Amino acid sequence: MPSDTLKSVASQLVENCRTGNEEKGLKELYAEDAVSVEAADVDGSGRQVSGLDGIRGKHAWWDEHFEVHSSNVDGPYLHGDDQFSVVFEVDATDKARGARFQMKEVAVYTLNAAGKIAREAFFMRT
Repeated sequence: MPSDTLKSVASQLVENCRTGNEEKGLKELYAEDAVSVEAADVDGSGRQVSGLDGIRGKHAWWDEHFEVHSSNVDGPYLHGDDQFSVVFEVDATDKARGARFQMKEVAVYTLNAAGKIAREAFFMRT
Protein backbone atom coordinates (compact mmCIF):
# COMPACT_ATOMS: atom_id res chain seq x y z
CA MET A 1 0.00 0.00 0.00
CA PRO A 2 1.38 3.45 -0.88
CA SER A 3 2.64 5.55 2.00
CA ASP A 4 0.69 8.47 3.42
CA THR A 5 3.54 10.76 2.35
CA LEU A 6 3.27 9.61 -1.26
CA LYS A 7 -0.50 10.05 -1.24
CA SER A 8 -0.20 13.53 0.24
CA VAL A 9 2.54 14.79 -2.10
CA ALA A 10 0.83 13.34 -5.17
CA SER A 11 -2.55 14.82 -4.26
CA GLN A 12 -1.03 18.22 -3.49
CA LEU A 13 0.88 18.32 -6.78
CA VAL A 14 -2.26 17.49 -8.77
CA GLU A 15 -4.31 20.09 -6.90
CA ASN A 16 -1.64 22.75 -7.46
CA CYS A 17 -1.55 21.97 -11.18
CA ARG A 18 -5.33 22.06 -11.46
CA THR A 19 -5.58 25.43 -9.71
CA GLY A 20 -2.59 27.14 -11.36
CA ASN A 21 -0.48 27.08 -8.18
CA GLU A 22 2.55 25.37 -9.69
CA GLU A 23 4.96 27.74 -7.94
CA LYS A 24 3.49 26.76 -4.58
CA GLY A 25 4.03 23.11 -5.50
CA LEU A 26 7.62 23.73 -6.52
CA LYS A 27 8.30 25.52 -3.24
CA GLU A 28 6.61 23.02 -0.95
CA LEU A 29 6.93 19.64 -2.68
CA TYR A 30 10.25 19.60 -4.57
CA ALA A 31 13.77 18.89 -3.34
CA GLU A 32 16.27 21.70 -4.04
CA ASP A 33 18.34 19.29 -6.17
CA ALA A 34 15.38 17.83 -8.08
CA VAL A 35 15.89 16.71 -11.68
CA SER A 36 13.42 17.20 -14.53
CA VAL A 37 13.69 15.18 -17.75
CA GLU A 38 11.65 15.96 -20.86
CA ALA A 39 10.72 13.43 -23.54
CA ALA A 40 12.47 15.55 -26.19
CA ASP A 41 14.73 18.59 -26.46
CA VAL A 42 12.20 21.17 -27.64
CA ASP A 43 14.17 24.38 -27.25
CA GLY A 44 17.76 23.29 -27.92
CA SER A 45 18.84 23.42 -24.27
CA GLY A 46 18.77 19.66 -23.66
CA ARG A 47 16.27 17.27 -22.17
CA GLN A 48 17.35 17.51 -18.53
CA VAL A 49 17.61 20.30 -15.99
CA SER A 50 18.85 19.95 -12.44
CA GLY A 51 17.87 21.98 -9.42
CA LEU A 52 14.74 23.81 -8.42
CA ASP A 53 15.82 27.02 -10.16
CA GLY A 54 16.24 25.09 -13.42
CA ILE A 55 12.74 23.65 -13.09
CA ARG A 56 11.36 27.11 -12.37
CA GLY A 57 13.12 28.26 -15.54
CA LYS A 58 11.31 25.57 -17.53
CA HIS A 59 7.98 26.84 -16.21
CA ALA A 60 8.90 30.43 -17.09
CA TRP A 61 9.95 29.36 -20.61
CA TRP A 62 6.61 27.60 -21.12
CA ASP A 63 4.63 30.60 -19.88
CA GLU A 64 6.60 32.94 -22.16
CA HIS A 65 6.21 30.83 -25.31
CA PHE A 66 2.73 29.30 -25.06
CA GLU A 67 -0.80 30.49 -24.43
CA VAL A 68 -2.84 27.76 -22.72
CA HIS A 69 -6.51 27.66 -23.71
CA SER A 70 -7.45 24.70 -21.54
CA SER A 71 -5.83 21.90 -19.62
CA ASN A 72 -6.76 18.75 -17.78
CA VAL A 73 -4.84 16.98 -15.02
CA ASP A 74 -5.68 13.31 -14.46
CA GLY A 75 -4.41 11.41 -11.46
CA PRO A 76 -2.45 10.84 -9.41
CA TYR A 77 -1.69 7.19 -10.07
CA LEU A 78 0.40 5.77 -7.22
CA HIS A 79 3.20 3.21 -7.58
CA GLY A 80 4.89 1.68 -4.54
CA ASP A 81 6.00 4.01 -1.77
CA ASP A 82 7.94 6.55 -3.80
CA GLN A 83 6.47 7.06 -7.28
CA PHE A 84 3.33 8.40 -8.87
CA SER A 85 2.24 9.51 -12.30
CA VAL A 86 -0.05 12.20 -13.66
CA VAL A 87 -1.54 12.59 -17.14
CA PHE A 88 -1.56 16.13 -18.51
CA GLU A 89 -3.64 17.26 -21.49
CA VAL A 90 -3.14 20.76 -22.87
CA ASP A 91 -4.72 22.82 -25.64
CA ALA A 92 -2.29 25.66 -26.36
CA THR A 93 -0.96 28.06 -28.97
CA ASP A 94 2.71 28.56 -29.78
CA LYS A 95 2.92 32.36 -29.49
CA ALA A 96 5.78 32.72 -31.99
CA ARG A 97 4.21 30.64 -34.76
CA GLY A 98 0.55 31.21 -33.95
CA ALA A 99 0.01 27.46 -34.24
CA ARG A 100 -2.57 25.88 -31.98
CA PHE A 101 -1.98 22.32 -30.82
CA GLN A 102 -3.15 19.70 -28.37
CA MET A 103 -0.79 17.48 -26.44
CA LYS A 104 -1.00 14.73 -23.90
CA GLU A 105 1.85 13.58 -21.71
CA VAL A 106 2.45 11.33 -18.76
CA ALA A 107 4.69 12.54 -15.95
CA VAL A 108 6.33 10.13 -13.51
CA TYR A 109 7.46 11.60 -10.19
CA THR A 110 9.87 9.99 -7.73
CA LEU A 111 10.20 11.01 -4.09
CA ASN A 112 13.43 11.00 -2.10
CA ALA A 113 13.78 9.63 1.44
CA ALA A 114 12.68 13.00 2.85
CA GLY A 115 9.36 12.80 0.98
CA LYS A 116 10.20 15.50 -1.58
CA ILE A 117 9.98 15.19 -5.36
CA ALA A 118 13.51 14.35 -6.48
CA ARG A 119 12.80 13.51 -10.13
CA GLU A 120 10.13 14.15 -12.71
CA ALA A 121 10.16 12.56 -16.14
CA PHE A 122 7.75 13.36 -18.98
CA PHE A 123 6.60 10.87 -21.62
CA MET A 124 4.86 11.81 -24.86
CA ARG A 125 3.11 9.85 -27.57
CA THR A 126 4.84 10.10 -30.92
